[in-house]
Amino acid sequence: MAKPLTDHDKRKQISVRGLAGVENVADLKTNFNRHLHFTLVKDRNVATKRDYYFALANTVRDHLVGRWIRTQQHYYEKDPKRVYYISLEFYMGRTLQNTMVNLALENACDEATYQLGLDMEELQDIEEDAGLGNGGLGRLAACFLDSMATLGLAAYGYGIRYEFGIFNQKIVNGWQVEEADDWLRYGNPWEKARPEYMRPVHFYGRVEHTDEGVKWVDTQVVLALPYDTPVPGYRNNIVNTMRLWSAKAPCDFNLKDFNVGGYIQAVLDRNLAENISRVLYPNDNFFEGKELRLKQEYFVVAATLQDIIRRFKASKFGSTEFVRMDLSTLPEKVAIQLNDTHPALAIPEMMRILVDVEKLLWDQAWDIVVHTCAYTNHTVLPEALERWPVDLFHNLLPRHLEIIYEINRRHLERIGKLYPGDMDRLRRMSLIEEGNVKKINMAHLCIVGSHAVNGVARIHSEIIKDTIFKDFYEVDPDKFQNKTNGITPRRWLVMCNPGLAEVIAERIGEDYIVDMDQLKKLLKFVNDDAFIADVAKVKQENKLKFAAHLEEHYKVKINPDSMFDVHVKRIHEYKRQLLNCLHIITFYNRIRKEPQKKWTPRTIMIGGKAAPGYHTAKMIIRLITAIGDIVNNDPIVGDRLKVIFLENYRVTLAEKIIPASDLSEQISTAGTEASGTGNMKFMLNGALTIGPKYLYRLKQAMDQISGGFFSPNQADLFKDLVSMLMHHDRFKVFADYEDYIKCQDKVSALYKNPKEWTKKVIHNIAGSGKFSSDRTISQYAREIWDMEPSLEKIAAPDDPRSFN
Repeated sequence: MAKPLTDHDKRKQISVRGLAGVENVADLKTNFNRHLHFTLVKDRNVATKRDYYFALANTVRDHLVGRWIRTQQHYYEKDPKRVYYISLEFYMGRTLQNTMVNLALENACDEATYQLGLDMEELQDIEEDAGLGNGGLGRLAACFLDSMATLGLAAYGYGIRYEFGIFNQKIVNGWQVEEADDWLRYGNPWEKARPEYMRPVHFYGRVEHTDEGVKWVDTQVVLALPYDTPVPGYRNNIVNTMRLWSAKAPCDFNLKDFNVGGYIQAVLDRNLAENISRVLYPNDNFFEGKELRLKQEYFVVAATLQDIIRRFKASKFGSTEFVRMDLSTLPEKVAIQLNDTHPALAIPEMMRILVDVEKLLWDQAWDIVVHTCAYTNHTVLPEALERWPVDLFHNLLPRHLEIIYEINRRHLERIGKLYPGDMDRLRRMSLIEEGNVKKINMAHLCIVGSHAVNGVARIHSEIIKDTIFKDFYEVDPDKFQNKTNGITPRRWLVMCNPGLAEVIAERIGEDYIVDMDQLKKLLKFVNDDAFIADVAKVKQENKLKFAAHLEEHYKVKINPDSMFDVHVKRIHEYKRQLLNCLHIITFYNRIRKEPQKKWTPRTIMIGGKAAPGYHTAKMIIRLITAIGDIVNNDPIVGDRLKVIFLENYRVTLAEKIIPASDLSEQISTAGTEASGTGNMKFMLNGALTIGPKYLYRLKQAMDQISGGFFSPNQADLFKDLVSMLMHHDRFKVFADYEDYIKCQDKVSALYKNPKEWTKKVIHNIAGSGKFSSDRTISQYAREIWDMEPSLEKIAAPDDPRSFN
């Protein structure tokens, strides 16, 4: 019997075409069995599917290691400028399939596992998501790492190896319930511990000022143990590194401080140190000043900066006697990008190292810091901006508080000279905010301590210049830039939507995979009936596949011919899932009022996680599930409308739903969404976007929510949501309702004309080239980091020209 067609079959042409020396399937099988026996100590009689996954992962990892080592050798020999991307979040998802795509191994691995009697997709589904991020910010960091490797930049991602990532979401009786994401329970085949590079990180203590300088003494020490994960570029043999730090207690931790309880208690109290890397904070766009979070932020920058300076001094450039004496050349070889304010402490920490440890004068040290660091802002919501209490700093990081005060003194002195007597401006621009609780404004610290400040979309960058950072822009306009975010086409097209990737490649070739601007060439096929049919066919296949996934995992049948109307992102008021709910209710009421009318059928899918402490977001989820309970069981409506809440939305689920989507809901309040990388993924995968600018049937919908129609057993269940919308509609749900409904009617009408719909889809795909993270990173490199991207390949490990 013939082997059934899979996504891997669809990827074969892209995997093989133009590629020299595809790995021998027999060798892959041999290596698979070798790992099964010698790495996992199993044979086929006792091995589980998880064992087979690990054997395959280790087999693929073998192909990374040689390239990884040679890449680092290449960087040492060439000694390029290096960029260090510091982020508290890296939302990587799964690694196996992405690695096979980037190394062109998927076809051979698929055939090898098939010959071994195994199913590739089953093995891939065993891998845990590396969910070390809340959403857009962390996923952006992951896309950037892929692009930096593909562009041949000497780049490193630095973050925290959280033992527990973003929580797993369960929906129980319509409510969100959080479960711990124990993603490391079975081990992680992609990481390599590097204990030889373990670094001490200090907390608490006191500061001594002596004739010999400033000393931070009597501190508590936590060790930062690095774990390295390879990040392969796309078929260029370059493999960069993501280094994540894990907190470890030193052997003598707390033995003096906790010896009252004896030795056993002292050992148990080691958890106080190791809790630093225990769990990712799941808050979304809301700052919460927890001491553990501040510890995490300092932990990652303290360990990272020690590592950066160690690598600089060990490089060819940094090993000369001159450079050892004078670190002023650091900005020529090091660029540090701060991904939002979370790593802001890199600025005072670098000053501490340069002034207290390396004994540089303040002005020289400050010049080095400013020319090395750059800051990316990700939000304009005031509640999301970090403002840390001074008292907390004084206790946890006393030396850094002194340094920040001195940075602020010099900063305000400069502003005072530029604007004499303008005390209000001094107050607005100060790093220290006065009030009942004195606080440090971390965004102000980032701006003052960086040579470049960028927003992540044109409108976002204009807003920060015109509003929240207007004073700083007026002082240093050349410091402010825009870098519109992007996504990697490797994961978000070639890997997750191989059918569409191949249809595109058949028309314009494969160069678009590393040069998405070439997608513009598709415009000449916009009226090509064969191409229109091919694109529509791929979409329908993806919809059928996702419908089967829903039936298997959600026990719900949907109409695959209906419009897949998808709204997936974190649950937050400004994302306006509530506006979507009002449309669903309105559409439901219209169907019930005129059941004989030929309505465009829709399957509306909403997914996302609410931060555990965010009551309103949790109530929004409960409303969505309540609406679904009523709508999905109404025989009058039938399959013309279904409402599905997608439980535990994450990278892996996104890779399934995005290729199947017809309509992407991007309805955040205008000006609140930083860039919307989610919509870029939908656009590239052939979904149209509904994005009202300023979007009465409204009263009926509100009456149904407030009157208990969707919560018959608890009439006042949604009273808080109703009250919020009626009296504090901060994100303009009501104001945009009418226009949103009208726009949805246009969408329904267009969907009835499949050919015209698909033409618009092709226009969308053709126009998505500018949203490549390769383009974004190229702009960062040239305009912020003073580096030049290169598509040059280095020698493969089996190439006789390769390094020893």
